[in-house]
Amino acid sequence: MFTVSIKGVFHTPSGEVGLLMNERDEWELPGGRIELGETTAECVVREISEELSLSVNAEALLDTYLFEVVPEKHVFIVTYGCSLNGPFNPRISDEHKRIGTFPPDRLPANLPQGYRSSIVAWCRQNATP
Repeated sequence: MFTVSIKGVFHTPSGEVGLLMNERDEWELPGGRIELGETTAECVVREISEELSLSVNAEALLDTYLFEVVPEKHVFIVTYGCSLNGPFNPRISDEHKRIGTFPPDRLPANLPQGYRSSIVAWCRQNATP
């Protein structure tokens, strides 16, 4: 059995993508584990609120895939494209080291390929430069 993690791609008002630095010193999309009785869309909205104190709408399912987080530990990832529902004034939780915002065409090297692919898919759907 695999852990399920629901992640969200969103753009800041300036068009950048919001990412979080995890304990493995990798950038990742905000999100986390789904809870019993929760839809995947509800999960990504809750997780982004908990991790960044931001309000978002889950707009579109982007991708699903199995991700090897560390050798022999896999997580089933579901990614959503999200839109901000309110101002962009993030406050990071203690789950991550820091927040970063990046232009979609200049994503950091230490961002796993699956997250990168979801960002590209969301940008294509929204014609974000």
